[in-house]
Amino acid sequence: MIRKVLGLVPAEFARLTPRLLLAIVAQALSQAAAYVLLVPVLRALFDQELSRAWWWTLWLALAVAGVVVFGYLQSVLGLRVGVGMQHGLQNRLGDHLNALPLGWFDDRHAGELSRVMVENVREVQGLIAYLLAKMLTGVLVPLGVAVGMVFVDWRISLAMLVTAPVLFLVNLWANRSYVAADERMHEAATEANARVLEFAQAQPMLRSLGAVGAGNRALDAALARQRTAANGLLVAAVPGLIGFTLVVQAVFLVLVYLVVGRATDGAISAAAAIALIAVSSRFIEPLTQAAQLGGALRTAAAAADRVSALLAEPALAQPDSSVEAGAPQVEFDGVTFGYGPGKTVLEDISFTAAPGTTTAIVGPSGAGKSTLLRLAARFHDTDSGRVSVGGHDVREQPAESLLNGLALVFQNVYLFDRSVLENIRAGRPDATDAEVLAAARIARVDEIAERLPDGWQTAVGEGGSALSGGERQRVSIARALVKDAPIVLLDEATSALDPHNEAAVVRGVHELTRGRTVLVVAHRLATIAHADQILFMDAGRIVERGTHAELLALDGRYAAFWNERARASGWRLAPVSA
Repeated sequence: MIRKVLGLVPAEFARLTPRLLLAIVAQALSQAAAYVLLVPVLRALFDQELSRAWWWTLWLALAVAGVVVFGYLQSVLGLRVGVGMQHGLQNRLGDHLNALPLGWFDDRHAGELSRVMVENVREVQGLIAYLLAKMLTGVLVPLGVAVGMVFVDWRISLAMLVTAPVLFLVNLWANRSYVAADERMHEAATEANARVLEFAQAQPMLRSLGAVGAGNRALDAALARQRTAANGLLVAAVPGLIGFTLVVQAVFLVLVYLVVGRATDGAISAAAAIALIAVSSRFIEPLTQAAQLGGALRTAAAAADRVSALLAEPALAQPDSSVEAGAPQVEFDGVTFGYGPGKTVLEDISFTAAPGTTTAIVGPSGAGKSTLLRLAARFHDTDSGRVSVGGHDVREQPAESLLNGLALVFQNVYLFDRSVLENIRAGRPDATDAEVLAAARIARVDEIAERLPDGWQTAVGEGGSALSGGERQRVSIARALVKDAPIVLLDEATSALDPHNEAAVVRGVHELTRGRTVLVVAHRLATIAHADQILFMDAGRIVERGTHAELLALDGRYAAFWNERARASGWRLAPVSA
């Protein structure tokens, strides 16, 4: 466990860890020496040999001074490494998350990542700052006392050394049930965190369903599971703690019995017996503390395992050197992809989106349309085949340079809890105010800013909660406009918008796609009809391709799709007669 935790220490603080360990060991051995030196000091005092007592007292004072000095050093170093570790480890986790495939986040709850990056990191930091010293002291002090007792009475020393494996086995037994219970507690707490976030973020939907208060069954169930897991953790911890404490006390009684027996046989004096009993109690004290710290140590060890597991998630391979982007072209060559074994979504996809053209991707739900866009942005790597952007395989391009050449507008828009202007500027942080405002006006975000209390400086809430879905989409279009990338990946999201927002979004999309290479998952008939190339997909394959006129003349799947959409576009509610 110690090796795993120390392996998480950032490089800039790793040089301090040998000093920290040395200080802990030196303090523990000084403490053990002080305990052992009590025997000759007390023996000399009882024998009224004051000169010898002063001599041993001097050595005892040096040992106590070592405890104080090395204790101070290990406290300072522990805090420096621990605090630096918390900051550095969170940065390291953040950098690693940035390097993971974007699709990796689809199956993760925000509560799970939050718990690992905040609570688990804090628990690991606490292990370094506080618990490591107590843990090593709980092992080294009794061991040092046992070895030192060889020079006083080898039989007592041997008894101390023999009990060590027994205590170790009891501790292993206590760990086994606790670790399993702690994992259940982590899973339940993660689920509860996710449900609390969901409860806060989805209030309108929950209230519309009447799922508030006791009616929110998912939240109630998650909190109930957390309480059950917490009780299970307590039940798992208490037997081990009680068992370990009883064994420790039994060891103390055995040592006292041996000391008293040696004194009764006349092998040692009464003064030596009193001193040995005092030292035996000091031998037991760190072991008792270790038992009390057992739960915290096991929790920290489990936290270190989770942090290590997150850091071990395979990141997308990044090339060592950048490539010079060519013409803004997107090409799929024999691409097959699935979200897991037996979950193939795309099979043998090949097409080319030439520079300056619009490729519309249409088809039924679940056909793999949005997955095409995600592969072009390298949210995932293909199982086979090749995706090229700008004339180069996306796997040969650093993520930053690849995404700099792409403007992404997807259906689910996420806005930061910052001002309207800051959310638009996120598309290109170095954009001037004039450029940001120009993009905002094209997407008609200025209409939104006019009604907000602080205008452009109004914070839009977490995820953009202060804005409607159509308004968030307008901000997203403005963000893509200000980025001014040569290739646009557009998952058109106008089907659920009111006419006013739809008109604003369509105008922004037209401006965004002008003169650019566009891949669009199309829903609007006008977008489909004016595309330079249409790909009709079904069950992960391109089953028809061509222009609008060519596909209508073919009278196949696309023609049926077009006719059905055209009929649906004229659908109206009929008046109901009394």
